[in-house]
Amino acid sequence: MQKTALVTGGAGFLGSHLCDYLLERGYYVIAMDNLYTGRKQNLAHIDSPNFEFREQDIIRPIEVEQNLDEIYNLACPASPPQYQKDPIFTWKTSVFGTYNAIELARKKGAKFLQASTSEVYGDPKEHPQKETYWGNVNPVGIRSCYDEGKRAAESLIFDYICMHQVDAKIVRIFNTYGPRMNPADGRVVSNFVVQAKNNEDITIYGDGSQTRSFCYYSDLIEGFYRCMQTDQDFHGPVNLGNPTEFTVKELAEKVLSMTETQSKIIYKDLPSDDPKIRKPDITLAKEALNWEPKIPLEDGLRNLIEVGLN
Repeated sequence: MQKTALVTGGAGFLGSHLCDYLLERGYYVIAMDNLYTGRKQNLAHIDSPNFEFREQDIIRPIEVEQNLDEIYNLACPASPPQYQKDPIFTWKTSVFGTYNAIELARKKGAKFLQASTSEVYGDPKEHPQKETYWGNVNPVGIRSCYDEGKRAAESLIFDYICMHQVDAKIVRIFNTYGPRMNPADGRVVSNFVVQAKNNEDITIYGDGSQTRSFCYYSDLIEGFYRCMQTDQDFHGPVNLGNPTEFTVKELAEKVLSMTETQSKIIYKDLPSDDPKIRKPDITLAKEALNWEPKIPLEDGLRNLIEVGLN
């Protein structure tokens, strides 16, 4: 029997790819997005009777007439310039939005997956980061609307698991990249690729020694799906990311070498509370989901540069 899935944030970078993935597996998919950062063009290629788009902000209560089997909650601005633009809105999306989405899951008896973030670890003092690490987050910094909003959402979800037995799972996403990223969203991969293609200087904030682990979108989407299919006694949180670590300077040099650009690297001051290291321990994902990323950074970057962000 055909399953029905709701994807909040469905017009976003990851949400739109998730819609494609589910449609390919025979789902009826409802994409919900307020288009604050999501873009209708990310869904324009979909021509299917098994798909519908609803423009709505999940800060408001969600009503869906259909039975729902699965709800993937991906709605929230995800890059620092986006979520810092209106930090109160970001917090409300993380907390009130998650409340409305998981309350809908409770009412419908649907499985629920929360897209959380590696930002819950803050500027970590443990490396690599395991799910058991409680993090080092500044609760009043410029990133706290996102970091603490996602931490509060995780707490709320576990309360629903305990009080209402909702079949809910949490994934913590590490840096992910690929086609359909907003060219202006301010994340490091999209920034570097856009700057290189435009022969503009590639901007590194800090000295470039800070590290990140870059996961290609298709690997991450597969992780979402595998996590959703786990038994009710598995909740996570589970790290999803690529454990191969690069400095930001190494990333910039790779983009330079792969784009034949006239750009050069310039350095600016590091923003407040910017994490110095970031690398997931994916032992749990390997054991519980039989998942690990397959796309090396070089292959993913090459495809992104060829295909483009849009």
